Amino acid sequence: MLRRATKGHTVTIELPQQWVSSSYSSNGGNCVAWAPRAAARTGTVPLRDSKDPAGPSLAVPAGAFAAFVAGVSSGALDG
Repeated sequence: MLRRATKGHTVTIELPQQWVSSSYSSNGGNCVAWAPRAAARTGTVPLRDSKDPAGPSLAVPAGAFAAFVAGVSSGALDG
C-alpha cells in the first residue's frame, strides 16, 4: 500500500503482492518464496511454496524470519 498526500487529501494505492525466491534456488523451483514489500509494511513475512503459488501462505514475525535466515547463513542449522 502506498499513501501519498495530494492537496490536503491522502491517496491510498494498493500495490500487488510481489513474491521473491532466493537467487540460490536454481534447483527447479524447490524453494520458499517470500513477499518483502508486505514484510516491510506489516512487520510479518509472508512465505509460500514456490511450486504452488495459488496455495496457502504462512506469515511469521519479521524477527523470527531474520533469526532463521541468520541461522541458515551461519550454518548453525546444518544437520
